[in-house]
Amino acid sequence: MQNAAQVSIFERWSHPEVILVATGLSDLERLMPFAIDQARQTGARLLLLHVLGTGSAISVDPAGIPSYDPASALEFAGRALEPICSDARRQGIACDILLREGPVPQQIAAVARQFRADRLLLGTRNRSKLGKLLLGSVAEQVLRSVNLPVMTVGPEAHLQVASINRQPAVLHATTLRETSRPSAALACHVAASQHARLILLHVLPPIDEMVRDGLATGLDSAAMFELRQLAEETRAGCCSKVEEIVAHGNPFIEILAAASEQQASLIVLGTTQRSAFENLTRDRVVYRVLAHARCPVLVLYEPTVPGIESEMEPITAHL
Repeated sequence: MQNAAQVSIFERWSHPEVILVATGLSDLERLMPFAIDQARQTGARLLLLHVLGTGSAISVDPAGIPSYDPASALEFAGRALEPICSDARRQGIACDILLREGPVPQQIAAVARQFRADRLLLGTRNRSKLGKLLLGSVAEQVLRSVNLPVMTVGPEAHLQVASINRQPAVLHATTLRETSRPSAALACHVAASQHARLILLHVLPPIDEMVRDGLATGLDSAAMFELRQLAEETRAGCCSKVEEIVAHGNPFIEILAAASEQQASLIVLGTTQRSAFENLTRDRVVYRVLAHARCPVLVLYEPTVPGIESEMEPITAHL
């Protein structure tokens, strides 16, 4: 059961008052529909942040002489953000522009702390035919240095069109370990705030492998029993509509397939702190989900709340 402190912070995270949108400007067209949609649902204030990284304002004149003009670069960013912010305000959403100069990850983390952001919105992109996610040092360091949910919007993400025949869904992929409970609780609170179904998904090894090892599969598996227990715990915590799914096969494929089949508006993943952030940069399943999901992915990373485990297992702990 969740204690009062846990419930309070999950409610704040699932119904944010301040959403920080960190943008490199080129991703604005992709990020803003989600930012506007979330602000409209929750009444949150939007903070549009652009950080001019060290060396980013260096240009070369026709004579080949480099010059450093951060003032002009920041002015350009402000002009690019102003119409976006004005449009949000016309829709009744509080919106402000923040411009900073310096190391990008540190500036994003500092702004998140300064303005007590409840959620951070970032864009991601892939750069190879294999779909490798370009997190880069900026996103890695940001995800390691903020104690709040980080929502990533990949290049294939788009807003879901509401269906009159089906209740919206939030998909949470879980390892079923005790350390995955906080991310399940967050997923449930988010689902409740969106009046959505919560789908708990656990991916098992291929059926032939389990049969070969003499293990029960599918609905008869031990994982299904544990998943039902987790659903009961989660349902008691915040929402009534929780469904359980076990699947066999490749986790990356099954997570994205379930999100598509269930028309999920959000995927929630829990992750743990590891050296050099290896659980995201080296785990092909997780970064493929982030890169190819057609909805946003909410990553809960090392929350600092009394009573909540400080380390969460990555989705593919055993895979």
